[in-house]
Amino acid sequence: MCGIVGAVAERNIVPVLLEGLRRLEYRGYDSAGLAVVQADGSIALCRTVGKVSELEAKLYQRPCTGRLGIAHTRWATHGGVTENNAHPHLSGDRVAVIHNGIIENFQPIKDELIAKGYEFKSETDTEVAAHLVHEYLKHGHDLLEAVRLATSRFIGAYALLVVDALDPERIVVTRVASPLVIGLGIGENFVASGVPALLPVTQRFIYLEQGDIAEIRRESIRIFDANGNAVERPVHETHWSPDAAEKGPYRHFMLKEIFEQPAAITDTLYGRVSNRRVVPESLGPRALELLPQVQNVHIVACGTSYHAGKVGRYWLEALAGVPCTVEIASEYRYRAPVVPPGTLFVTLSQSGETADTLEALRAAKRMSYIGSLTICNSPHSSIVRESDLVMMTQAGPEIGVASTKAFTTQLLSLLLVTLMLGRHRGMSPEREEELVAHLYHVAAAVEQVLAMNDTLKLLAEDFAEKQHALFLGRGPMWPVAMEGALKLKEISYIHAEAYAAGELKHGPLALIDEEMPVIVVAPNNDLLDKLQSNMQVVRARGGQLYVFADRETGIEPEPGMKVIPMPHADRLIAPIVYTVPLQLLAYHVAVLKGTDVDQPRNLAKSVTVE
Repeated sequence: MCGIVGAVAERNIVPVLLEGLRRLEYRGYDSAGLAVVQADGSIALCRTVGKVSELEAKLYQRPCTGRLGIAHTRWATHGGVTENNAHPHLSGDRVAVIHNGIIENFQPIKDELIAKGYEFKSETDTEVAAHLVHEYLKHGHDLLEAVRLATSRFIGAYALLVVDALDPERIVVTRVASPLVIGLGIGENFVASGVPALLPVTQRFIYLEQGDIAEIRRESIRIFDANGNAVERPVHETHWSPDAAEKGPYRHFMLKEIFEQPAAITDTLYGRVSNRRVVPESLGPRALELLPQVQNVHIVACGTSYHAGKVGRYWLEALAGVPCTVEIASEYRYRAPVVPPGTLFVTLSQSGETADTLEALRAAKRMSYIGSLTICNSPHSSIVRESDLVMMTQAGPEIGVASTKAFTTQLLSLLLVTLMLGRHRGMSPEREEELVAHLYHVAAAVEQVLAMNDTLKLLAEDFAEKQHALFLGRGPMWPVAMEGALKLKEISYIHAEAYAAGELKHGPLALIDEEMPVIVVAPNNDLLDKLQSNMQVVRARGGQLYVFADRETGIEPEPGMKVIPMPHADRLIAPIVYTVPLQLLAYHVAVLKGTDVDQPRNLAKSVTVE
């Protein structure tokens, strides 16, 4: 969840560290800090509760310089939000450490170190790493070996950066579960928890594998695998430009990313469709081997990606005739699933580093699935590297914590996979071509919805003072309603829930009164008559309806019911199209309420802890 940046160079790296932290602010955090080895061999430490801008202001008052340093934004796990708990953590005046993840067995190690005379100044699990490395250094081990010995005792998930003031030419880093990427410069090298942090200084990256430990110097990189063997990891060049992580003319990243969706949708289609047919080979070299074997699909994901999977289930079963189950990754990990013959395991993840989803994949690989497919937005992430088949969403960097373009491109990707599987389940070429034709209309339909921005901005005024909201949908629009409720609650802090509209009479109807806005997604499909009956039940109890309705439905405004006319969209692509106005509504409500839209409280972009 947190942000990590490190650098070793001939120049003063404090500005590099600060800029890296700024570019990782989207991940969510509550405190920030850095440690720099200065020319006199001392470690300058600066930490603060709050934003990176506050850290920068503190450094302005008490400047420091150095050619080697590490920096961190923390999202509290062990211990409250205090300066003492902020990273980096020091051991004496020699060792500085920053850490993402959780060291589960920190307490017995801490007790052991206290008995040896170490004084702990924080409530964190991370400080254990600083003192344990220091203890091994005291016994004559060099920094690389000290880190290796220390981490061999840890249970949990971690990415660690360690510096030794007596060895000021290198940073030693290691990762288990939590991601790290090395950035390659000329006469300088860098490390971070995510590529966006380093885009101003390099576009060449090495992605560390599970259990890797690396030594980073100005002129060289050495990497060792989990068994201690020297290894070479491939160098990748990214096509993301430095300004891809800039807001440009938009007030917030979230708004920018909402408006980037037509381009992201077009990019996701590119190379996956040819001559009005899908291209299964775009999933990778094993696609033609695995896809014909698929008899069932098991989708596992978290949060927004889970909602995408729920929509995908409707498509897979209705169009491809493939039985499908969808589960929350954090629940899947701790049960004993029954795997029917011929089941494909599918993960959805924006970051590709979501801890629960990644561990679910690793658990699934020990079971009898025929293979694994991931739909992901981060091309070199752990989940991509560890899956048999890959569908990249081509959404580009998504900085806002509330996912928008990653969600809609996940939906489009699930449609493409559905058609690929349908080819092996009796779908005719003519039917496939008919469905593919609808995919080409998605970007244009989303453009039409974006043109409704001013209307939705005005509509948001009805919600700014509300405490609760209810979202309703039927069929594949039910998970769309779930996603709409999630967007509203996570950035505006309004309590919002979503229900399948037919469930109103089984409990939620008790909540309906004139203070409860009820948002309904109503495309023109076979369930429209049923949905309208549910709407009448709400009206009869004084509920205030806000209906996003296809212009062809004939639904008209009435007292107690506002209708937001939607461009006509075929029922196949309606879940993608109807997602966008709900994103815009949530955004404008949050702006009116004055919340931190891109970095909502208590949340993080990349959830790399359980």
